Amino acid sequence: MHKLASRRYAPLSALVKFHTAGGPLCQKSTLKSAPADLLEMPPCSFTPEKYKGMSKERLMEIRRTNCHPMIMKVTYYKKPLYIHQGHMQWLWDVDGRRYLDLFAGVATVSVGHCHPKVTAAAEQQLRRLVHTTNIYVYPSVHEYCEKLASNLPDPLKVIYLTNSGSESNELAMCMARLYTGNFDIITFRGSYHGGSPQAMGLTSQMAYKYPIAIGLGCTNTMCPDVFRGLWGGSHCRDSPVQTTRECNCAQGYCMANENYIEQLEETFQTSVPSRIAAFFAEPIQGVGGAVQYPKNFLKEAYKLVRKRGGLCIADEVQTGFGRTGSHFWGFQGHDVLPDIVTMAKGIGNGFPMGAVVTTREIADTFAQGVHFNTFGGNPLACSIASSVIDTMKEEGTQKNSLEVGTYIMTELAKFRDKYDIIGDVRGKGLQIGVEMVRDKSSRAPLPPQDIATIFEDIKDMGILIGKGGLYGQTFRIKPPMCITMADAAFFLSVFNKSIQRFMERR
Repeated sequence: MHKLASRRYAPLSALVKFHTAGGPLCQKSTLKSAPADLLEMPPCSFTPEKYKGMSKERLMEIRRTNCHPMIMKVTYYKKPLYIHQGHMQWLWDVDGRRYLDLFAGVATVSVGHCHPKVTAAAEQQLRRLVHTTNIYVYPSVHEYCEKLASNLPDPLKVIYLTNSGSESNELAMCMARLYTGNFDIITFRGSYHGGSPQAMGLTSQMAYKYPIAIGLGCTNTMCPDVFRGLWGGSHCRDSPVQTTRECNCAQGYCMANENYIEQLEETFQTSVPSRIAAFFAEPIQGVGGAVQYPKNFLKEAYKLVRKRGGLCIADEVQTGFGRTGSHFWGFQGHDVLPDIVTMAKGIGNGFPMGAVVTTREIADTFAQGVHFNTFGGNPLACSIASSVIDTMKEEGTQKNSLEVGTYIMTELAKFRDKYDIIGDVRGKGLQIGVEMVRDKSSRAPLPPQDIATIFEDIKDMGILIGKGGLYGQTFRIKPPMCITMADAAFFLSVFNKSIQRFMERR
């Protein structure tokens, strides 16, 4: 079984040898001629199958002809990446080149690609029973619901199993409106809560909006972003790395928090009725670019929402299952207790699954009608998700997220201090954002073409990361939670080299 490597903190240069002509042990990497000062890609003992499928040209022809047109827009790279196989933190393309995956299918692969334990659980269930629905009583759904509930605080013990994060959030919207008898829902600007018709109302990014009436009754309030927002200082965030903005607040007092709370109060006064249904918030914004709020903001916001009759909903689609390191759930880092928690992505390590967890009182109100989901919580999904939780506990992925993530952020902060185009480094655990700017004085977003240049260079040196933020200006590092300190050192070496190259060409 895969074992996580030792994660003792060490200088960057001591963790991995400099690249040599021999190359890594596990097939060939993407590095055709690595720079002399670039660390070697860490080895792995897994050998992928040789690709024998369609040609790249045929794959792209089908992509253009038979796949929906949006799929061409979201092809990340100028030179598309043709993925063939994965194992733990590694991916291989059809040419056999190996990549360190630090985006995990958008923070979805939690314990590792094709993790042996999870794969074994899936294979065993496939031979026993692939599908039936919860009109029957079958063990795997009940075993999993009990296991998931045991990892949530009281009174969050009633579970609805779904197929995705968007479905989970739509279900939570419906629950909140029915329970409260109110309609309006508040979310942050820059938030992302899904792309289905109702969830689009929660999502506050232009790229995901259509010029039709969808997601009615949703209002966006100012995001308490302490780097790009109007207010922020050097002690605001629950993160090992703070902003470089000056802070003159007295001990125990946060002016930025107070000002952002005033903005929320103004939203109540101007944009919604006297009673609302709910307030949605990601503990750390995902697609928004790993944006963090002042430490006590959610605690105070929850109080205001509840005074208005609303439910507090934590979207844990990206922050859940130990990714933030300090806690199993992102909301726990804010010292709050939501009324509803939504989740997906890491819940199934890449298998399509989601969940909504709430209280018995809210669930009983929702039982006025019949809620039925054909595939939600089917035997295969539950067996996989159950194995994912077991693997997290056995391999200490939450602790690994904290240790490796803290190391990455601490080292990235040194790059921020060195390069004028790195404006901010933030996050918790393995939910990390690096915001790129034209220069620190203006904090204007680095233009898309410049982001693309750096992004492509990082890929060509063997690492896959993501992008986010309102302007696509933030690099997102959200890897499988099995990565090691050696992997982190390799990433830091590559990232540093990509910034050096960009600055030299600038």
